[in-house]
Amino acid sequence: MANVKEFSVEEKLTSLVTLQKIESKMDEIHILKGELPMEVADLEDEITGLHSRQTRIEEEINGVTEFIQQRKDAIKEAEALVKKYEKQSENVKNNREFEAINKEMEMQQLEIKLAEKHIKDATEEIAEKAVLLERAKKNIANKESTLANKKGELEKIIAANEKEERHFSKLAGEAREHVDSRLLASYEKIRKSYRNGLAVVPVERDACGGCFYSIPPQKQSEIKQHKKVMVCENCGRILVDEELSNNVEIK
Repeated sequence: MANVKEFSVEEKLTSLVTLQKIESKMDEIHILKGELPMEVADLEDEITGLHSRQTRIEEEINGVTEFIQQRKDAIKEAEALVKKYEKQSENVKNNREFEAINKEMEMQQLEIKLAEKHIKDATEEIAEKAVLLERAKKNIANKESTLANKKGELEKIIAANEKEERHFSKLAGEAREHVDSRLLASYEKIRKSYRNGLAVVPVERDACGGCFYSIPPQKQSEIKQHKKVMVCENCGRILVDEELSNNVEIK
């Protein structure tokens, strides 16, 4: 059976400090990116929504255009019927036939007037939708221009720090392999609890390097002995002495 190496408390703490310093370096790179990744994602979502709106308006315009064509066709049919009835009226045999034909002609003329009104209203609707469509297109163009600029900024930052980020990512992976699994779980939980990502901090000027809570001399002495893992009573961060922290350098 293979021997499993037992690490001393000092070795465990050194591994934790190493991991913390590496990940703090990576945090600095992420801070350089700022809100750009989120802004880019939000803009992409917004542009997708605007394109959907543009498509919807275009489909509505197409639908109204088809309706106008249908009304125009209806006018042509009505006009053809009027001409037909006019010709028939020339050969009527009595008043009854004449009135019947006149009634049909009046109905067709009403159909023509109603179709013309529909065309007028629909044409006005298209004009309104055309304004909305133009506004949507300009909005898309502006958002796409902003997105291109934001992407450009982000790509420059990524390109400038890509090598460094890969380097620290590799170091972080290696460092994690040397951290006790239970300690690593605690470290990650604490790290997620704070915006600055500091889970392991040195005691500086008799206080916790994370929340600046005063550390009693007796506890400071125990921290320096490296006999057990100590945490801040106030914030729960893992505490190490300043000397141990300073001995860990990340290049």
